[in-house]
Amino acid sequence: MNHLRACGIVAGPLFLTMWAVQAFTRDGFDPSRHPLSLLALGDGGWVQITNFVVTGALYVAAAAGLRDHGRWLPRFVATFGLGLILAGVFVTDPGAGYPTGAPEARAPLTWHGLLHELAFAVVQLAWLATAITLAKRTFGLPRRATITTILLTLTIAAWPDPDTLSIRLVIASALQFGLLAVICIRPATAWIEPDARKVEQTGV
Repeated sequence: MNHLRACGIVAGPLFLTMWAVQAFTRDGFDPSRHPLSLLALGDGGWVQITNFVVTGALYVAAAAGLRDHGRWLPRFVATFGLGLILAGVFVTDPGAGYPTGAPEARAPLTWHGLLHELAFAVVQLAWLATAITLAKRTFGLPRRATITTILLTLTIAAWPDPDTLSIRLVIASALQFGLLAVICIRPATAWIEPDARKVEQTGV
């Protein structure tokens, strides 16, 4: 395993660790009701901004080390990383009473708030494209595990309970990071069907 792919293994745990440290130490932040993006606001907001940017950069680096995984999968991983970088550069808008003194209801989106939401959408779509690509090209247990991860992640994120949304998104993110780490740990030859590899390499 090359050093670039190792970046995709440490990125997820790093992001979640930094979230946890902030979520339980920042004044006024309640991880049960405040989305993690709100940590980029207020005093110390630079920590979460850096968390987004560094994690995204690690995934972009990992994508460069995934060349043996074909043409599209590395591109989707790189797009996932770029989305995280943009989510850090363009911070979300205050809401749900955070930072302290902010209104409970979110005001109309600012331009940077809108770009943050678009970056979040890019992250989700890029991960889904990565997972589907992997599921199409694998066989046996890896395929079943990938499909199960996709369904579980979508179910957790889309569950109709707004009171648990912030925690559910963290759990869904952990599943997403986990799948990306597995991709980076295992070489393509360990689970991708030979015919699929040939198609990816030749473009036929």
